[in-house]
Amino acid sequence: MAPKPPSSPVLFIVGPTTSGKTSAALGLAERLPIEVINADSRQVYRRMSIGTAKPTAVEQSVAPHHLFDVVDLDEPFSLAAFLDFARAVIAEARERDRLPVVVGGTGQYVWALAEGWQVPRVAAQPDLRRRLEEEGAEALHARLRRIDPSAADAIHPNNVRRIVRAIEVFEATGQRFSDQQRREDPPFTPRLAGVLMPRGELHLRIDQRIARMVTDGWVEEVRALLAMGYTPELSAFSSAGYREIAAHLAGELSLDEALERARIAHRALVRRQALWFRASDERIAWSDNPAELLAAAEAALG
Repeated sequence: MAPKPPSSPVLFIVGPTTSGKTSAALGLAERLPIEVINADSRQVYRRMSIGTAKPTAVEQSVAPHHLFDVVDLDEPFSLAAFLDFARAVIAEARERDRLPVVVGGTGQYVWALAEGWQVPRVAAQPDLRRRLEEEGAEALHARLRRIDPSAADAIHPNNVRRIVRAIEVFEATGQRFSDQQRREDPPFTPRLAGVLMPRGELHLRIDQRIARMVTDGWVEEVRALLAMGYTPELSAFSSAGYREIAAHLAGELSLDEALERARIAHRALVRRQALWFRASDERIAWSDNPAELLAAAEAALG
């Protein structure tokens, strides 16, 4: 089969947590031959399903799903690894004459793929990361500014993970992180659709989701992970709510306290996602509510 032309579209369904991205993708699967590619940095982990709102087995049976459950919790997973996986799946889906649909709220993943980022190939260094994280966000951002002012300007002071990565790359290569990032036009045409809703409505949806996750066995899921030897210090446990549930199981918090902190963590996630997906970004076909997101996604394919 001849390669698809560079103008072949790839649809991105984006937006904050709880905004209805998964349901829009499943609705699209009923109308078009699609393959779903995960762009959520926590749904790549095995055994971490309920608290990350990973699509269920039944939902994943509606269309081929990729980049879910690809690494264990104690394995590193980088932006470079995501790009390698996603680009390969996109090419394969296009060869099968299916529409690749990238679904997720991790802005760095989305834009790196849509904009053709070429990122440094530097392996994760867990010991260095742990030492850096102990310094705290303010000190880390100040350190980054001293060695790489351009990266410091581009990375939010509270985004510890990205700050640590930029310092890690500099320590490993002696070259500034910002100098090693470049972009090439991707071999497809990105089409982006997303949902915007009032912050208060998102908070209500978060509360409802957390209650549902607890009913579905979230606490038991975390208990099982801890019993397998995984610890809350792992990067994977930074997924909103997991460390809070672990603290409850350790007797440090009541369940009500843990869930309240989980709500706060999810709301902070919404704020971080808003920095990546701005309402003023005209590249994204925005809709007002989840019910309209499917229509916006189809319209984005134009």
